[in-house]
Amino acid sequence: MSTKCSLAQQGYMRGSCITRMDGKGVLACEATLKEEGGRISRLIESIHLSRPENYLSIYQSGCNFSCRKCHSWYFSKVARGTWYSPSEIAMLCVDYDKRVTLKEPRDRATSWHSHDSCRCCGACVISGKRSSGCPQILFPRDIVLSPQGFGPARNIVGFTGGDLCCRPDFYAECARLIKEKTHLWVLIETNGYGLTPENLDLLREAGVDSFWLDIKAFDEETHRWLTGCSNSGILTLPEEMCKRGFVLEVLSLYIPKVVETPQLREIGILLSRLDRNIPFTILAFFPENQMKDYRHPNAQEMVEAFHEVKATGLRKVRLGNTGLFAQGDEDYRLLKDAVGVGNF
Repeated sequence: MSTKCSLAQQGYMRGSCITRMDGKGVLACEATLKEEGGRISRLIESIHLSRPENYLSIYQSGCNFSCRKCHSWYFSKVARGTWYSPSEIAMLCVDYDKRVTLKEPRDRATSWHSHDSCRCCGACVISGKRSSGCPQILFPRDIVLSPQGFGPARNIVGFTGGDLCCRPDFYAECARLIKEKTHLWVLIETNGYGLTPENLDLLREAGVDSFWLDIKAFDEETHRWLTGCSNSGILTLPEEMCKRGFVLEVLSLYIPKVVETPQLREIGILLSRLDRNIPFTILAFFPENQMKDYRHPNAQEMVEAFHEVKATGLRKVRLGNTGLFAQGDEDYRLLKDAVGVGNF
């Protein structure tokens, strides 16, 4: 099987990429990527304006990780969806480009910056009054309804869900066509596996603008347990991405008893040594897939992690999935006092 793997051909280990197709285990690139007559296509679960990212998200089937905690396992590890070619994706982006209500500069082509302009509460549309936490940047006319709620439509298209960056040819062709036909920035949400120097160069040349890098764990053994793969190459990616001029943001989950403050702090140190302005989101874990017996973190744990990561020198740190760990007024008061309203 490994002889068919593009990573193996470059001298790297194949990912943990077995995907269920017709009741059988198949390599993700064989189950959810196909080439016919010189035309490449990808199996896509859905495409819509996502919240709170506020950009067009392309949810992909098939992944090169087998994450125990994956909340998208039912389509990332099972082949399902509709086949789309890069040209078909580009045409959907052309239509989305016409509906953009918030144009961001390239250095804001991230999920992180979405929170600066809108909290996605919809209050200004529903009640005609802004909420107390509103950034007061947008007008109600800029807020639109999507399958995941209210918010603006930013000039960004993001590839998310499953991850096959080990096969960059599909993403490269999509990026070329999107840049040719629209004014959208192209973002890839990725676990980082398969982003070899050669593959990064191809994506840069094709016009990919930004990466949302999900660093699952700093500790090698923990990372292997969570994903089935090593993180040795992934920890080098922030530097490799930055020196190629990509816009970068990083995300890590706080998973009690698995990935806690010490590991998050090490990731913060890694990033701060490179660039203190790299945005870093600490996201609260929620039980799913093979980790339903694990709990989500509490407010005190998240606040502690926030301060430890900030102490590394990073300037842009935010807590995410607030509703999981803020269970009442007392928790929200703690968050407001300890981290500030704009940081959760």
